[in-house]
Amino acid sequence: MTARILIIAGSDSGGGAGIQADIKTVTMLGGHAMTAITAITAQNTHAVQAMHAVPTDMVLAQIDSVVSDIGVDAIKIGMIGSAETAERVAARLAALSVPIVFDPVMVATSGSRLADARTIAAFGRLMDIAALVTPNLPELNALGGIAPVLRHGCHALVKGGHGEGETIVDQLLGPSGTLREWRNARIISTATHGTGCTLASAVATGLGQGMGAEAAVDRAISFVRLALRDAPGLGSGHGPMAQQQVREDAMVTGASLNQITVGAADYAASVGFYRALGLIQIVDSPDNGYARFVAANGVTLSIHVGPSSPATTVYLEHRQLDAWVAQLQSDGLAFDQLPQDESWGWREARLSDPAGNSICLYHAGEMRRFPPWRI
Repeated sequence: MTARILIIAGSDSGGGAGIQADIKTVTMLGGHAMTAITAITAQNTHAVQAMHAVPTDMVLAQIDSVVSDIGVDAIKIGMIGSAETAERVAARLAALSVPIVFDPVMVATSGSRLADARTIAAFGRLMDIAALVTPNLPELNALGGIAPVLRHGCHALVKGGHGEGETIVDQLLGPSGTLREWRNARIISTATHGTGCTLASAVATGLGQGMGAEAAVDRAISFVRLALRDAPGLGSGHGPMAQQQVREDAMVTGASLNQITVGAADYAASVGFYRALGLIQIVDSPDNGYARFVAANGVTLSIHVGPSSPATTVYLEHRQLDAWVAQLQSDGLAFDQLPQDESWGWREARLSDPAGNSICLYHAGEMRRFPPWRI
């Protein structure tokens, strides 16, 4: 069944953040997005020029309308609009037994304030009903630090994008301490409008689809990073991301057939052939006899000039590679190589099908379409 995700947030006329980013994210991850709009904004990549809060009764009417008919599997709360709306939405949602992700939006990427002091003071009511709160570092400071947040009985995903240095550290914390930490290289980009909205919506979608918190956050972080890498460069300020370009990399929860390697005898001839077919070359390593191409749907194909006769390898990617391999072993499949980290940034396991064809089960994430040596 398609996961039904209710988004309670403000509208962004520029389409980069808010409801618009939420809908794109939920849709790309396979969920059905429903909305209760709390505020209408006039904004672009530079600033929020105007904001109109939707009356609280209308916000509640939107919630009641979709929940009573369509139902809901998870909820994402973003920009809430007013203190009254925060308090009454919290009271209305308290009766629902579905995971709630609260993104405590206070300031837009452009620097415009989106919540006044009274509204921020009412955030406690929303944290009381949330399963997960997703503050960035300035928001966490405004909320009094991690201890006051966790006292509400929720978990917290502390986003490290506002930190210093070349590495971004995101932490998932619970009452017992740090559950998991993610360390990723900072992506230098001005297309950062909507990162927080996108992350929270992606997590909510995962929870609504039955994923555990760690798995949902892991996929959400990958989704945000890939959307940043493919940003279209719109506007002259903090531009929108590219949720629509994430493709296979962070969307599929099971096995994804997204890469194949074929043998080659003449490197230049094979490169010319696949480029003539319309594939875009993203890796060019003639010294190693290796090139990789990407198709319009995000699937990749590689050629490899090797010492032996040409051979084809089919690649199936899975985010929980080790657990998948362990399950397959328990089902009786024999592996030539158990999961191991390779020098090119992929984690791979290898086996053969009954006909002797080479199969690689792997996880590469960003490294498949966006290796550091991408051309």
